[in-house]
Amino acid sequence: MNAMQDYHSGLNDPNSRKFEIFSYLPEMSDEHIELQIKYIINKGWVPAIEHTEPNNVDGHYWYLWKLPMFGESKVNNILAEAKTCHRIHPTDHIRLVGYDNKKQSVGTTMVIYRGPIKF
Repeated sequence: MNAMQDYHSGLNDPNSRKFEIFSYLPEMSDEHIELQIKYIINKGWVPAIEHTEPNNVDGHYWYLWKLPMFGESKVNNILAEAKTCHRIHPTDHIRLVGYDNKKQSVGTTMVIYRGPIKF
């Protein structure tokens, strides 16, 4: 059996904290974000954008950026909203959510832009 890798993280080192899907990977490029948006659309899920301050990331409440994008199937429109949210809130973490409206749950969620952490 292969040894498991330990990702060192802790409350005393905010830059080490991991959260959401893909947070152990390098930041996503626009092309990677587009692929995730396509996945959400192909699953029939409702895309949404949320944001929060980096120091509040462990809280349970993220701010909803506008309303979920019901019926939106254009990747460029969804990516544009994410970029606009990031431009207006440059120090916040921005995440992409795919709501599964049939199961009434979240199908996927991932941080696509990370804000700087300050103490």
